[in-house]
Amino acid sequence: MPYIGGMARFTHPRLEDVPLDLALHALADTNRLEMVARLAATERLRCSDAAPCEAIPKSTLSNHLKLLRAAGLIETTQVGREMINTLRRSEFDRRFPGLLDAVLANRPA
Repeated sequence: MPYIGGMARFTHPRLEDVPLDLALHALADTNRLEMVARLAATERLRCSDAAPCEAIPKSTLSNHLKLLRAAGLIETTQVGREMINTLRRSEFDRRFPGLLDAVLANRPA
């Protein structure tokens, strides 16, 4: 993640450039799927609140968030000292109609 003027800048791909296999890979991991489900249930979450469990190391959480960003599922912005994640639901649904609904509806209980 490059830093410009002390601010984190994240790379968010255009959804047209995201291949289906990358989106499916991001959603195939149970931890990332739980993070997406948490974001789907709320408007936005801090990085630590998006974690699927408290025992997950920060480096692992960071990697999961990076994969979700690369797949076009989330957008991360810096607000003060906090990193805030939002689900790119409408954009993702336009690119892959029905995929997110189907995956979330069939996730393990």
